[in-house]
Amino acid sequence: MTDQLVAQAVAGDDEAFRALVEPYRAELHVHCYRMLGSVQDAEDVLQETLVAAWRGLKGYEGRAGIRTWLYRIATNRCLNALRDSERRPRPVPQPAVPFPEPTRSVEPIWLQPYPDMLVELSPEAHYERREAVSLAFVTAVQSLPPRQRAVLVLRDVLGFRGTEVAGMLDTTEDAVASALKRARAVVPATDRDGATLSTQERAVAARFADAIEGGDVDAMLDLLTDDAWLTMPPVPMEYQGSAVIANFMHTVGFRGGNRVYRLVPTAANGQPAWGCYISDYGEPVFRAHGLMVVTLTGGRVSAITRFLDNGVLPFFGLPRTLP
Repeated sequence: MTDQLVAQAVAGDDEAFRALVEPYRAELHVHCYRMLGSVQDAEDVLQETLVAAWRGLKGYEGRAGIRTWLYRIATNRCLNALRDSERRPRPVPQPAVPFPEPTRSVEPIWLQPYPDMLVELSPEAHYERREAVSLAFVTAVQSLPPRQRAVLVLRDVLGFRGTEVAGMLDTTEDAVASALKRARAVVPATDRDGATLSTQERAVAARFADAIEGGDVDAMLDLLTDDAWLTMPPVPMEYQGSAVIANFMHTVGFRGGNRVYRLVPTAANGQPAWGCYISDYGEPVFRAHGLMVVTLTGGRVSAITRFLDNGVLPFFGLPRTLP
């Protein structure tokens, strides 16, 4: 059937081409997201990949399967995009109000949350699991040089063989093995068996949201681990520990009691998440204020990640304002 679709697509049948590539669209989108850390960039590069595949189909010789061939194109398009972004650095957004002294300052990481509703992977992608798209994993991957990033994702997440990865990247198996070793030293192996949220975890997430909406910092702190982190990529400041996070929430998060939140539940990166909406000083309308994602460890919140960019809201089906 695949050979027939390839033949029809090569002959110019765009419907055959769509039937050929559609089973891989969702997993290619996730792959581009892991490589780039951005939902919007992943969407753009996926479209580039499909256009390049359509134009280059006559050169497809069938030595590798269609899935491998598509991943080769997508990975190299991602590498091109990463090189372009290095040449055009983006300005780091400046806080609207002064932030307290952070626990540590870091290099800016350009990262967006990924909607769970988009994770509709094909049966062939049997290595795909919740942890392989978690914020911790994707954040760690963004710290790698581009080719190490590609090797780690292709080998350890997607399960391609060393020979296949070498072919995708036009390099040698030895080079792939060396890059993989260096990448694994930075990004530790994770359990990719995955699991849906337990009833207890869902209850903790609900209590956390209630605390935020109620402006109750003490109730929120009761749900945190002792070493919890608050991060706001790409803002290069991170805060750790109950006392530090409490001070941040009082002074910045709630503006000394003058800011009220409403949270709309969603899910991102296999983790509990909410669209954030704020009303300052009694404003009658709640304005969108990005997304909040929490990481749960041992039934408590071990990380709060605040994404302040409203640009991701359409991917989650979230509005710009709430009445």
